[in-house]
Amino acid sequence: MRPLPTPSLNVSALGGNVWRWGNSWWGVLYFGLVALVTALSPATYNRRTRLAMARLMVATTWRVLPWFTLLSALISLVLIRIVVVTAQSYGLSQYALDVVVRVLVLELIPLSAALFVVLRGAMAAEADLGQLPLGSDASGRHAQTVLVRTELLPRVVAAVFSVVTLAAVSSVVALVLAYVNVYGFTPWGFAAYTRMVGRVFDPATGIGFVLKIALFSVAVAVVPVASALQARLWTASGGRKAPSGTVRLFLALVLIEGASLALKYI
Repeated sequence: MRPLPTPSLNVSALGGNVWRWGNSWWGVLYFGLVALVTALSPATYNRRTRLAMARLMVATTWRVLPWFTLLSALISLVLIRIVVVTAQSYGLSQYALDVVVRVLVLELIPLSAALFVVLRGAMAAEADLGQLPLGSDASGRHAQTVLVRTELLPRVVAAVFSVVTLAAVSSVVALVLAYVNVYGFTPWGFAAYTRMVGRVFDPATGIGFVLKIALFSVAVAVVPVASALQARLWTASGGRKAPSGTVRLFLALVLIEGASLALKYI
């Protein structure tokens, strides 16, 4: 009887994949730090950069805010009604609003705002930035500095602004709809409702909520642009194709959401 073949482990290939994975994430972190330093530099905000930021903010936020808010309100209204009716049928109506705020406002709305910005246009950066000229000499480095200030930073700032604005507006709308759904159009339940919301948004939860939205917005803004630049550089140097920015972005969102849930409920 012939012995069964033993699987062989290609250590060099595994090490190369690990190196590429770590190098790609280091590139994302490095670009994020460069974007942060550039954003904090007063020299960045010349007329051209300001106009580019304003144009992208209008395109990514203002034009989609009304109908995204309407869509979010409709979905929130359906979910609120389901939770309230289900809680009433089990005699747990006193917990309905608490569940709505914790699940809908704290978890679903920030994630949905980030995913909406991703699907609408953040990942288009891989295609839009794929043809940018990147030099390696002194003039090329100067061109890269100008490129970061005039092309990349406005995209990053606009994406951050879009996620934060959409999440904030949708959260406020969801809170108003939850109140109206339970108490109706009367001010007499406002005191009890604000006390309940205050118990949910204790200092730790409120800081975690703001931090999660900030991390979502940074991931949505930085990862696609950094991935596009890496793909351009790796292709120009004759190397292998860079890891997909879409995969890395969704992995980052999942890790942020998982860490938030773990810190909150474990």
